[in-house]
Amino acid sequence: MELGVYSFADRHPDPASGDQLSVAQALANTLERIRLADEVGLSFYGLGEHHLDNYASSNPGTVLAAAASVTSQITLSTAVTVLSTEDPVRLYQQFTTLDQLSRGRAELLAGRGSFTESFPLFGANLEDYDDLFEEKLALLLRLDREDPITWSGRFRPPLENAHVLPRPYRDHLRISIGTGGNPQSSVRAGLLGLPVVYAVIGGQPERFAPLTDLYRRAGEAGGHAPEELHVTMGAIGLIGRDSQTAKEDFYPYWLETMKYGARARGWTVPSRAEYDAWTKDANSIFAGSPDEIADRIITVGKLVGADRYAMQMDWAGVPHDKVMTAIELLGTEILPQVRKEFG
Repeated sequence: MELGVYSFADRHPDPASGDQLSVAQALANTLERIRLADEVGLSFYGLGEHHLDNYASSNPGTVLAAAASVTSQITLSTAVTVLSTEDPVRLYQQFTTLDQLSRGRAELLAGRGSFTESFPLFGANLEDYDDLFEEKLALLLRLDREDPITWSGRFRPPLENAHVLPRPYRDHLRISIGTGGNPQSSVRAGLLGLPVVYAVIGGQPERFAPLTDLYRRAGEAGGHAPEELHVTMGAIGLIGRDSQTAKEDFYPYWLETMKYGARARGWTVPSRAEYDAWTKDANSIFAGSPDEIADRIITVGKLVGADRYAMQMDWAGVPHDKVMTAIELLGTEILPQVRKEFG
């Protein structure tokens, strides 16, 4: 199993001081974190796309290109690209360029996104939510498999015997499907034989086992061999040198995210008692010591058959030094335990 990090390059105001990082500093911190992840042997770093003031990564591809110049081994991915409001041709060119620049280390994680601010920004109609994603995913996959390509659809001009360049560094670009738990997304990814990434932002990760089973059954129905099907599990939390410190350090920033969600989406803000229950033994929120988090990654990884596990640890702007410590511990203390268990 591979281990890595996902991030939205959060720059929420600090819950205690109210201070907010500049975009420039948030991006500088992001590059420092990716470089450290590379140094400690982590396999991938994914950067999300948001078009809101509290995040610094509206254009992940540009940041990942900068990261390619300061790393040598780590895979550089989105987490996710909001495909519905992108032009697949331009997006494919951007990431094949990154793939050439990094000598085969680029990946593209396509999804619908957890927010919809990109729809009015780029002139997309929310009424076309499903159709946009279906058409653009189909085009993106054909771009990766056909050169030249002839294509026509509803949402962009047709292509006639077009060469879309550059081509990937190797034969294909790795394109995955991101989902928060929609069964239809698991079926789609399986039928297409694409890797699937589960964003677990609440509840026990064990509840995703039926979805990974559905994904694999769909893959089999689509004629794909088991070794062609890949599962990445995501987790939120923070790794600290001791369990209680990690839980206390993460709490105010997790709470700030819950308050933000309550304002934006009408969530009920959870209590401290609920947080304590969810972090006990890293039950739902992976905040704790290296041994605690390693045990949970191994347990869940075996249950769902995951190939990868991704930690998201900078929620609502967890301080840079704490995130750096967590990345270091993920690579130096948790990764060896995972490798020993999985080979």
